[in-house]
Amino acid sequence: MGCVLVTGASRGLGAAIAVRLAEDGWTVGVNYAHDTAGATAVVERISAAGGRAFLARFDVTDEESVRRGIAEVTEKAGRVEVVVNNATGPQPLVPLAEQTWEHHLDQLRFFVKAPLLILRAVLPAMREAGSGRIVNVGSEVVDLGNVEMGHYVAAKAAMHGLTRSWANELGRYGITVNTVEPGWIPVERHEGMDVEEYRAGLPLGRMGVPAEVADAIAFLASPGGRFITGQRLAVNGGNTMS
Repeated sequence: MGCVLVTGASRGLGAAIAVRLAEDGWTVGVNYAHDTAGATAVVERISAAGGRAFLARFDVTDEESVRRGIAEVTEKAGRVEVVVNNATGPQPLVPLAEQTWEHHLDQLRFFVKAPLLILRAVLPAMREAGSGRIVNVGSEVVDLGNVEMGHYVAAKAAMHGLTRSWANELGRYGITVNTVEPGWIPVERHEGMDVEEYRAGLPLGRMGVPAEVADAIAFLASPGGRFITGQRLAVNGGNTMS
């Protein structure tokens, strides 16, 4: 197995994704911007289980930082064969009357700008090899249209727009591009939300866990996902159906 880069992998969903991909034999670049302790703990967990991982510290929203970061990842582990765009920033609830363009830009930086910068950095090597996998971590909010989250919903919808366009353009080079859309998977970022109310509306009747999102991403990165591209895969217990 080759190298996979998981952005925003120092905790939460990103950490679970990194651990799961390492279990499949990938060498995992654990990307982070600030939380060195958290990212180090993820690398140590993977190493303790016999896997291979390394720290990949760079700001996914900064072009020069991404360029340097991908160069360092390539030097350490060879070309990036899989990218999981999971990094995110704060997701504040903002009433529509108070939303500004800056609120929207804050989300677009993570869900449109960052994936674009990373794709441009890894694309030459993927094209040369004739293969590659891009997995964008979206959200069910695109279908639900959550209130006071127009800035976040719009950016996640734009992220899947990238998936569809990129899948069409990059398929000829053997590169697949897909979106995995988690529902509410309780992690640190979601503290204070009403679990019981959300659970009551799920056909499967229980909350999901980070490992279940990681399993879906691992499948798309595996040989089993080789003929799947341009798709949205909801991992949310049936909360949305399409």
